[in-house]
Amino acid sequence: MKRSLLGVVLVLTFVAVGMAAAPSLTFTFSDVHANKTATETDSYGVNNAGAIAGDYVDAKSVQHAMILAGKKLTTVDSKTCQSSAGTGSIAFYAINSAGTAVGWCVSTKTGEDASFTYAAGKFTAVAFPKSLGTQATGINDKGEVVGLYLDSNGAQHGFSKIGTKYKSIDVKNETSAVAYGVNNAGDIAMYATNSNGDFDAFLYNGKTFKNINDPSAGPTGTVAHAPNNKGDVTGTYYDSSGNVHGWLLHGGKYYDVNDPKGTSDSRSDGINDKIEMVGRYSTTLGGASIGFKATTK
Repeated sequence: MKRSLLGVVLVLTFVAVGMAAAPSLTFTFSDVHANKTATETDSYGVNNAGAIAGDYVDAKSVQHAMILAGKKLTTVDSKTCQSSAGTGSIAFYAINSAGTAVGWCVSTKTGEDASFTYAAGKFTAVAFPKSLGTQATGINDKGEVVGLYLDSNGAQHGFSKIGTKYKSIDVKNETSAVAYGVNNAGDIAMYATNSNGDFDAFLYNGKTFKNINDPSAGPTGTVAHAPNNKGDVTGTYYDSSGNVHGWLLHGGKYYDVNDPKGTSDSRSDGINDKIEMVGRYSTTLGGASIGFKATTK
């Protein structure tokens, strides 16, 4: 019996030493530019093949949705979307392994947020029933879509869409929920607004909400963006000085994901199973976005 217990102790000791010796992640950053004439590039999502979904602003200040696979740029526009630059213009926010992207824009016909999936040159509408607008921001390899919608009273809720069925998602005791990204297991990266008016981040498995606030966050809080299929999650947090930082939750540990050229304004948006991340940074807080890709060592 003593020999057995000693063996267990030795095994646990070796496990503990192995865990303690596990190396920390470090990141290598590179800029993402849609093309040489783009004045701004936003990198929001990345799939396992490394294709990046986002948007860019051209030399005429017109925003376009984009899929960037290596150096191959696919520019996507829609006549139903407003064509200026900035929030409300067409953009893709995620892309799955099949190359299907998901995004939204403000409709020129209704003035409301209009969402869609895009594949092989075809748009398919995503619209929460009886809503005043839908913003779709996440898609997994099964084609499940998540995002937010405004109800008939203008209140904001998260949602998921599986097949043709929509489900409204709210966080108990919080408001203005956003279901931002989803992995193949159906785990959803979410955030919502608490009673203090600050952000709380969650990972929702369809039944329970796990709080994943970054411990370095200040009063404004933490936003969760995307989960991969390995249990990693990316997001953004705001420190006590109001600076913006990307973050990665990996193996139970939080890492800052700050582009060296945007230490006070970096956002970590998308992640794939290789822990390749994409996001945005600005050289000055609130300045024009520059896309980045971060790989791990």
